[in-house]
Amino acid sequence: MPQAKEQSMSKALPLGELQASSDLLQNLIACAQSLAPVTIAVVHPCDAVSLSSALEAARLGLIKPVLVAPRGRIESVAATEKLDISGIPIIDVPHSHAAAARAAELAAQGEVQAIMKGSLHTDELMSAILPSSANLRTKRRVSHCFLMQVPTYPRPFIITDAAINIAPDLMAKADIVRNAIELAQVLGVVQPKVALLAAVETVSPHMQATLDAAVLCKMADRGQIEGGLLDGPLAFDNAISAEAANIKGIKSAVAGLADILVAPDLESANMLAKQLEYLGNASSAGIVLGAKVPVVLTSRADPQASRLASCAVAVILADHYRESPP
Repeated sequence: MPQAKEQSMSKALPLGELQASSDLLQNLIACAQSLAPVTIAVVHPCDAVSLSSALEAARLGLIKPVLVAPRGRIESVAATEKLDISGIPIIDVPHSHAAAARAAELAAQGEVQAIMKGSLHTDELMSAILPSSANLRTKRRVSHCFLMQVPTYPRPFIITDAAINIAPDLMAKADIVRNAIELAQVLGVVQPKVALLAAVETVSPHMQATLDAAVLCKMADRGQIEGGLLDGPLAFDNAISAEAANIKGIKSAVAGLADILVAPDLESANMLAKQLEYLGNASSAGIVLGAKVPVVLTSRADPQASRLASCAVAVILADHYRESPP
C-alpha cells in the first residue's frame, strides 16, 4: 500500500512502503513486534489450532494471552498436543457461551485490549460483543476487513465486509467504508482508494448495489465519509485493472489502484475473499473494527500464518486506539 504516513521511528513501520514482492503477513508481524504486546482474551481455544496459535503469538511477543474457557478442556488439549500452558492465565468458565460473555466483560472493563476467537462459532462470539449492554459498541457499525495480498496485484488490499453484515443498507455500508478507511490509514495509506463493487459499472435503478455506490460517492464528496477516495459502481475487473476500465471508457482515479474493495453484501465479499485465497494463492489477515477493541475473527480453516498476522493487526490497532480511542 503506497503513501505511508510519517510516523515516529519508535512506532512500527506501516505497510505504506510494502512492495509487491514483500511478504504481507511477515511484514505485519514485524510491525507488531516493534510495539508493546497486547493483553488479549482468547475465547474458548479448545482445539489444537486455536490454542497453539495463541501460544505462538505469545512466543513471538505479539500478545499476552488470557485463555477464557473450561480449564479441563484447555488442559486436555495442551496435554494431547504437548503444548506448554504454564504461566498462561486461564479464566475457567463452563462453556463457550460463557467464555464469549466473560471475554466481552474483560474488554469492557479494560482488562484486555483485544479479543481473539477460538474454537467457537462467529455468531456466538459476536452475540456477546454486539449488544449495547456489553458496552463495547461505538458510534460506528461493527464490520470485518480482510487484508489480502495476491501475486497478481501490485499492492495489498482490503475486502469488506465478509463476515459480519449480511445485507447492509446504505448507512451500514457507509460505516463499513469508514472502518476500512481507518484500517488502511492506520496501516500506512494516507488516502486509500475505495472501489464500491457491483456487477456493472453504470447506475441502474434495478440494481441496489449500483445506487448505494453512487450515493456513497456523493456522501464522500459532501464530507460525510472522510479520508478516502471513493469510486463506484465499479465491476470487479474495472476496480483492479486500469486497462479494463480504459477499454470500457471509464475514467477513474481508483480503477487498477484500489486499496479497498467494498462488496455489496456478505455473501459476495466472502466468496471473493475465499476464491482469492484458494484459487489465487492469496495470503490474508482478518480483523473486526467498529468496537472499542479489535476482534481477531479467524476461520477454523485458516493457517497459522494468517492467525498470527491477524493478531499482529490487532496489536497495531490496539496501539492506535491508545492514542485515538474509537
